[in-house]
Amino acid sequence: MKRIYIFTGKGGVGKSSVAAAHAMKSAEEGQKTLLISTDMAHNLGDIFGRKLGKEEETVLPNLDIYEIDPEYVMQNDFKEFMDYVKRMISSTGEMDDMGMMPGMEELFSLLKISEIYKKGTYDRIVVDCAPTGETLSMLKFPELMSWYMEKLFPIGKVGVRVLAPFSKKLFKMEMPNKQAMNDIEKVFLKLMDLQELLKNRDITSVRIVTTPEKMVVEETKRNYMYMNLYNFNVDGLYINRILPQDIDNRFFDRWVEIQREYIKYLKESFAALPIYEIPWYDEELKGEDNIRRIVVDVLSRGDVFEVKNVTERETFTQTETGYQLDVNIPGADKEDIDLYQAATDIVIKTGNFKRCIPLPNILRSYVVSGAKLEDGRLHIRFEKEDEDNDDEK
Repeated sequence: MKRIYIFTGKGGVGKSSVAAAHAMKSAEEGQKTLLISTDMAHNLGDIFGRKLGKEEETVLPNLDIYEIDPEYVMQNDFKEFMDYVKRMISSTGEMDDMGMMPGMEELFSLLKISEIYKKGTYDRIVVDCAPTGETLSMLKFPELMSWYMEKLFPIGKVGVRVLAPFSKKLFKMEMPNKQAMNDIEKVFLKLMDLQELLKNRDITSVRIVTTPEKMVVEETKRNYMYMNLYNFNVDGLYINRILPQDIDNRFFDRWVEIQREYIKYLKESFAALPIYEIPWYDEELKGEDNIRRIVVDVLSRGDVFEVKNVTERETFTQTETGYQLDVNIPGADKEDIDLYQAATDIVIKTGNFKRCIPLPNILRSYVVSGAKLEDGRLHIRFEKEDEDNDDEK
């Protein structure tokens, strides 16, 4: 089966080098591989010493690289849709040039990856993502946008036909024409397909790159928690820039000790994941020969590209008194979790992130009767609305 590997982590931890090493190893195994950058501060061209254009380019046998330009993708693949959005916003008189709408960069980068995957040209797609916060925004955006579209689109074309004559006069906003409406519907369907693709554990893996220092370790824990909240399959941790244990320099003695402590902590915190340790090399990791050092030193294990389902997907199960929803949130503190039911959705909020989970039709007449966080898994109970419920958390 063709596979997608997404590499994420705090800025500056070496994601691009680690992703490039995986792409190189994949190509050397004879798998047709594409290495993609979704980071607006692209550096794949710098790593391979190439000036890249707007499309894929071959750098080695079986290996192509591609730095996505979201604006180029939008204007070439979704022109009608973007033309409508621009007209709609400019018609309010508040702006003449919308530029890049918030979230659109992430959305269209993912849609492009999905399009490439479905073409079937590549056996493996390796994605070098932007720093943690941007990656989380990118991965959650399809679910968030499709949730809003699903709420708005029951009016569909009937609403558009009825409101169109009045929209510009009353609301100073132009309703979408037939072509734009078709494009919006296509985007909605693509979003649904994209969600399933990204959360299909037989296809997509998310892998976290970190370094053994306090601030990075703490962000890594949060990253892992949020990825699980949104139901992504994290199946690898890469500890980068590890100093040699026998370094003969007193200046580094304390740094070696600090790293040793955090490496131990990471191994204990992420015991369920395969963990890879990457040394701090004596020169910058640029160029084919230097990237291959990671391939030889770290990625020699035969299971690097295997499918690993480390955690279960969220599940609804029937109980004696109703139903139960189980959601993975490893590392979460129950005091930081805010949970409530909003109409036909369950809303889970932790830290700066919130997720809305639509309820199946069968649960529309049920309410939350209690919730419990146990071993990194949130258990939410539902009972009939007219029954007596006691909450626990």
